[in-house]
Amino acid sequence: MTVPEFRIGDMRIAKVHELDLNDFAATQLLPGLDPSVLMKHPERIDTSTYNPETGRVFMSVHTWVVWLGGKVILIDTGVGNDKARPTLKVMDQLHTPYLERLADVGIQPGDVDYVLLTHIHSDHVGWNTRWDGDRWIPTFPNAMVICSDLEWRYGAALTAGDEKAIAAIRAEAGFGPPIRIPLPGVFSDSMAPIEAAGQLQGIIVDGGEVLEGIRFLSTPGHSIDHAAISITFQGAEAVFGGDVVHHPFEWCEPDLVSIFCEFPEASRRSRRWLARHVIERDATYFSSHFPFTSFGKISRAGENFGWRFLDFTDCVEEKGVLEP
Repeated sequence: MTVPEFRIGDMRIAKVHELDLNDFAATQLLPGLDPSVLMKHPERIDTSTYNPETGRVFMSVHTWVVWLGGKVILIDTGVGNDKARPTLKVMDQLHTPYLERLADVGIQPGDVDYVLLTHIHSDHVGWNTRWDGDRWIPTFPNAMVICSDLEWRYGAALTAGDEKAIAAIRAEAGFGPPIRIPLPGVFSDSMAPIEAAGQLQGIIVDGGEVLEGIRFLSTPGHSIDHAAISITFQGAEAVFGGDVVHHPFEWCEPDLVSIFCEFPEASRRSRRWLARHVIERDATYFSSHFPFTSFGKISRAGENFGWRFLDFTDCVEEKGVLEP
């Protein structure tokens, strides 16, 4: 199977699809969305992301593989197979051919050098581990997994039910009480085994260089210490936004907040900050949940922002070139 790649010089980026998420109504995903606004602004309706007849949005779960400097980097790891998620049926006990699709881009689990996590939610850390008869073991045995130390400590405290530690970490973050908490079980089956295997590196998310050309940008709100991941190479920047936005509607209306965000006000600030960062640097934005090619360009649209997918046929005009 030939999978198109986005290239910036010797850096290559490929999307590895895990599953589609097409059952959410737009107003379910984004409770503050006024459907009449869409009717007044048809330019916001992209049929690859929204069905105006049913009111449902089109999304996906996928990960990004980056080849850079002789290393293989995986950004987020999706939902994973065999994970018990009874309160989120679309992600419960999956059996997808994700590893086969990873092989389609030429990557076996042992080839991955680094796993970079934007945050610790069920659909971003699941393939960190796989079931091996009687226990969860690392899927990528040679990879160092890098994530926010604060996010890690929060997940550990929630899992342990340590109310004193939970309160202290929330005070450290400074966003007040959350309106929701991460899905239970995720930390135990997808993160703790990584630490036990000695493969975890917790970092302070402050925009500093973690690996050559790679920075974790502070974009909290969706989760307590969410990070967008920036990779700069040969003067061009790729930004992997995680869940700063779930759907392009949020660029048009950045004050919208998804049902999955934990700290709404912080998420709004992060969304506007990251949009400005991407625009000012003429970066290419790689989404975790947009359908179609899942990457493109953000632009200014008055006080808000616009979005344009990059297609496999028009990237020759951009700094990156898609090649089969």
